[in-house]
Amino acid sequence: MASAEFVDPYIDPTTGILRNLAGVSTWAELAQAEGDLVVPRLIRLERPEKFKADLSGLVSIHKFLFADLFDWAGQIRTVDIRKPEEGSVFFLPVSFIWRAAGYSADELAADNWLKGLTRREFIESLAHHYDQWNYIHPFREGNGRAQRVFWSWIAEAAGWLIDWTQVLGAVNDEASRLAADTRDLTALIEMFDQVVRPTA
Repeated sequence: MASAEFVDPYIDPTTGILRNLAGVSTWAELAQAEGDLVVPRLIRLERPEKFKADLSGLVSIHKFLFADLFDWAGQIRTVDIRKPEEGSVFFLPVSFIWRAAGYSADELAADNWLKGLTRREFIESLAHHYDQWNYIHPFREGNGRAQRVFWSWIAEAAGWLIDWTQVLGAVNDEASRLAADTRDLTALIEMFDQVVRPTA
């Protein structure tokens, strides 16, 4: 059971929001700062020639995207977290992140990084691996944005494009919740079926 005296080291005790480099003091201002600082970095981000589809690759993405906003950009979280919605369950405990990420990376490699699959096979495999990595949720904040880049690069190398602009946050959150809570990937598969197309 969590201690009643637990203090989240990522939260600024004065403002009550995530500690940040933008100097903002409300959640609304932080959301605006994310748009102002992260989006330009996302536009400049390019897939490295030797990109690794593992935790180190995801860490590199997160560090680049959030370098102007968080001093802990690219660092594995040190606290257990969950979505703020009522009834939400915790993501993977901190103590298991490295082990689970290693296993998930090995599994992805065993699936040849989703290459050589039909569209349906690709979508179903993507849903499975996406669910695995989403449950790991290695960062205190910014997991979704970092993972979208991560999976876009994997998809592109496999001959597919994922149009994330067509994915509503609420739809993604609900599909991810169902997958995590019930092991039912149907909603994730349906979501990806709407947004995956060949690179050609």
